[in-house]
Amino acid sequence: MEAYANALLYAIPFFSILVIVEIAYGYFVKNQTHNVNDTVSSISSGLTSIIKDSLGLAVILISYPFLVENLALFNVSETWYAYLLAFIAIDFASYWNHRLSHKINFFWNQHVIHHSSEEFNLACALRQSISNILGYFPLLLIPAALIGIPFKIIAILSPIHLFAQFWYHTKHIGKLGFLEYIIVTPSQHRVHHAINPEYIDKNLAAVFCVWDRIFGTFQEELDEVPPVFGVLKPAATWNPILINFQHLWRLIKDAWRTNSYYDKLRIWFMPTGWRPKDVSKKYPVTIIENVYQFEKYNTETSISLQIWSIIQMIITIFLMLFLFYNFGNILETGGFPMILLYGAIVFIGIYSYTSLLDTYKYTIVFELVKLTLGLFAILFFKDWFGLNSYFYYGNMVMGMYFVASFLATIYFSFVERKFVTSKAITI
Repeated sequence: MEAYANALLYAIPFFSILVIVEIAYGYFVKNQTHNVNDTVSSISSGLTSIIKDSLGLAVILISYPFLVENLALFNVSETWYAYLLAFIAIDFASYWNHRLSHKINFFWNQHVIHHSSEEFNLACALRQSISNILGYFPLLLIPAALIGIPFKIIAILSPIHLFAQFWYHTKHIGKLGFLEYIIVTPSQHRVHHAINPEYIDKNLAAVFCVWDRIFGTFQEELDEVPPVFGVLKPAATWNPILINFQHLWRLIKDAWRTNSYYDKLRIWFMPTGWRPKDVSKKYPVTIIENVYQFEKYNTETSISLQIWSIIQMIITIFLMLFLFYNFGNILETGGFPMILLYGAIVFIGIYSYTSLLDTYKYTIVFELVKLTLGLFAILFFKDWFGLNSYFYYGNMVMGMYFVASFLATIYFSFVERKFVTSKAITI
């Protein structure tokens, strides 16, 4: 976990800079693909996923070291071709993992967050799951295990493979000629994120588009069919934590409500979107029928609230960077429970300020919990997770932040009442 945290210490600023560059470029060419609420939601989603992964909050069905130890037919040394074979194996596994996520009800829940944005930009790439708590990916790496690819190589390449999928989430890059036949490009991935009937469940590859061409899931971006982004059952919230579990909650309710015991069991493994007949009739769910005429989710938020949400997001990024920079020291002094407490404070903070963008009237409850946990950490440990050793007034600054955040939430929740209604934008 500490090695992963160290990698993120560099990845987060890099991704943040690229998002800022894209926003600036969109501004100067008068083709902005970002809006404040959506981008704050996307980046905040990335932060929740990062902290979940750094905490290792998943149940691993079977580990890759176990597979390679028991299945390896060869002994592969750490050479350049071993890294090449490993990267191809990871990409092949990623294709099938992605395809499962699009085709099976239960697995769609862990991927829907990535498609939930109704915009398409680099920030949208950061919408990663916190609901993927069942770790089965090593099973898809059996080909690598059979070859005997060492775990060290897989561990090094896995984050690189994930980070390599960031750049093509943009509308500012057109088709790339011969590269369209080799790698996944922005044009191909725009198709993947689109909800047009022609594009649904297409272009599932991560790095090499050859898998889509081999297995029949490739679709070129058509000039006459402009991609429309989002999901057919819109998330209708800026809160990434809620989005992560919306589909799962619908499955739970359907499994509970159906009278068929067979349907209660099979709903989890049926194709994405399948519902028992008795439930779908009695409890209909709104689905977008015409992708060219629907209301994008938006909320009337004041400029001051938007600025405040950006400030909250930036502070959260710095809190994350401090966690990763000080990860080893926190573990050494307080153990894993302190890391969990830190993560809980960040999670609740994100839940709070993204709910504020939704004009959710009970946001103050979550902000109060964050204030309580934050002040508890300061008063009980006499230090904010070691911040005082780097900054003498660390405790005071953090205490002031928690109080200011609480007071600001009161203001935006109960004083600025003029933006409490939703506003729809037709595309």
